[in-house]
Amino acid sequence: MSNKRWTSYPRPQLKRDSYYNMNGKWVIDEKDYITLPFAPQCELSGYEGKVKDKFTYRNIFDLPEDFTLPRTILHFGAVDQIAEVYLNGKLVKTHEGGYLHFSVDVTDYLQEKENDLRVVVTDALDRKYPYGKQCKKRGGMWYTPVSGIWQTVWMENVPDAYIEEIKLTPSMTDLEISVVGNVNGFKATVLDEGKVVTEQSFETNTGKIHIPNPILWDVDNPHLYDLKIVAGEDAIESYFALRTVEIKKVDGINRLCLNDKPIFMHGLLDQGYYPDGIYLPEDEEEFTRDILRMKELGFNMLRKHIKIEPEKFYYECDRLGMLVIQDMVNNGGYSYILDTVLPTFGFKKRNDCKGRYQDTECKKVFEWHMKDTLHDLYNHPCIIGYTIFNEGWGQFESDRMYEIAKSIDSTRFYDATSGWFAQSKSDLDSEHIYFRAEELQPKERPMFLSECGGFSYKVEGHVFNNEKSYGYGACESVEELTERIVNMYDVMVVPSIKKGLCGCVYTQVSDVEDEINGMYTYERQVCKVNKEKMQDLAKRIYEEIN
Repeated sequence: MSNKRWTSYPRPQLKRDSYYNMNGKWVIDEKDYITLPFAPQCELSGYEGKVKDKFTYRNIFDLPEDFTLPRTILHFGAVDQIAEVYLNGKLVKTHEGGYLHFSVDVTDYLQEKENDLRVVVTDALDRKYPYGKQCKKRGGMWYTPVSGIWQTVWMENVPDAYIEEIKLTPSMTDLEISVVGNVNGFKATVLDEGKVVTEQSFETNTGKIHIPNPILWDVDNPHLYDLKIVAGEDAIESYFALRTVEIKKVDGINRLCLNDKPIFMHGLLDQGYYPDGIYLPEDEEEFTRDILRMKELGFNMLRKHIKIEPEKFYYECDRLGMLVIQDMVNNGGYSYILDTVLPTFGFKKRNDCKGRYQDTECKKVFEWHMKDTLHDLYNHPCIIGYTIFNEGWGQFESDRMYEIAKSIDSTRFYDATSGWFAQSKSDLDSEHIYFRAEELQPKERPMFLSECGGFSYKVEGHVFNNEKSYGYGACESVEELTERIVNMYDVMVVPSIKKGLCGCVYTQVSDVEDEINGMYTYERQVCKVNKEKMQDLAKRIYEEIN
């Protein structure tokens, strides 16, 4: 199995010349082989052994000859759930989680020739940790789990004093830059299509730079500026966009505004699953193709549903002008009756400060994972908002979580409780409405229809499971599915926009395993709706907000 399709630089917002990609064939459990960055459960990994709760990965490597700088950093895109990293027999890093990047300075553990890297991974699908839609007994709206290393492993070579990370906070005219690392001051150069726009030096690690004749980023013109930062002997490349996200009163109604202008989020639920790679597509350019498919249907937003993607996905959304609402990845418990059935029939009240899901360790893990998610994704202009809890899954103290999130990143909005079990604090009134269509009645906050639709259509020859299927109302053809979708929007969405509806999320981008309610089939080979009619619908929607 070739690994040549997962070789692009995995961190586009902090890019250096030095880069050693370690994807490809590794030894697993001393006797089998696996192809990274794919999880052992998926076809693309090439792994033929038994999936267990514990794996040991091994890679013998020599450092590249051009790694001549003093320090070497080892990076992991994501490892699910607990990773112990050993280099030449020494434990160099332990990491818990499953969705976020981590790294370690391995300089002092490297040998001149033949280094032995081992990663011991434990994944019993412990619900103390974020797990999203993973389930050992997959079926319905729960999917095949992933284990172990499932994103790129790589190394880079840096000076003794180097830039560890950057934080970019834009307005419509300026960019505030914060540099983290053992450096003293920096020089920033802003470029547009290769031409220098402005440059400035700062004696401290924080500074604000003014952009003359600013070009703002939006879905129709996703303008990105290039950014070069030099600090001492270190130099990195990045990019940014000028844009703001705020809730403002327009003609007496609170509206979600991008760059001071009201915008309607015409969106889709995006779960990020693929039949041959589960959490990853075979080709990382599939992220680009997915985004362009949805833009072709008229959509301008993706709700990234309780999964965090490789940075390549967010970069493509930045570059192509696709808005993103990022869900936090749920941990803790779930009850089909209490969290799904009863709320669907109208029982949507719950005090989330007591009772269920109050396990202290689970709460601590969710909190630090939420904080780290906000930290890791901060620089991406495409991300305009976050979902904290979805449909009560593991929900606890959502008002406190909202306050923490807002204190870390106040430049986005927060849907604190998507669907139901709303408490007092959230930037939007969020509703999930399946099985019916009715004109909505927004109140003081902007109303967000954060899930709806989900009509199913089985395309013969393009299904994951011929025995079982899952969705919300069966259709028999492209025409019938399209008609049902358009009718739902015409009844429930379009008339509600003038009243304060700020967005709608249709379920979903593609089929996922048993779920056959996508705009496309699972392998993305067949579009299940009429493109022209979807484009006409989008035009009517956008006319309502302008």
